Amino acid sequence: MIKITFCLTRKSGMTREAFQDYWLNKHAPLVKRVREPLHIARYVQLHTGTYEMTDAVRMARSGSLDAAPAIYDGVAQLWWNSLDELMTDTPESRDAGLALLEDEAKFIDFAKSPLWFGEEKVIF
Repeated sequence: MIKITFCLTRKSGMTREAFQDYWLNKHAPLVKRVREPLHIARYVQLHTGTYEMTDAVRMARSGSLDAAPAIYDGVAQLWWNSLDELMTDTPESRDAGLALLEDEAKFIDFAKSPLWFGEEKVIF
């Protein structure tokens, strides 16, 4: 299983609530529509909440909230069954990828949103 993990930071001027609403109700249906040409096997969104426990854990790990890493507004994870499926290059897959990128530019601050590819190793 090949996976992309994308730690998302919202665009400046956008509230977390507006970001998460757009991501779930506008972007997610687009991902669902283009899943076949891109061979996406699974797509999930992890929406960051405003939990007191988050700050407590950040304090315990960093000593202060000022020293703690920034909190992302959410994490997207996408799965492919193989590297070959991920690397599909057809006119349809290129169009689908471009549509996703153009939509992501509406709500994601790319410079503050790292992503990486990895091979999933299931432990249990």
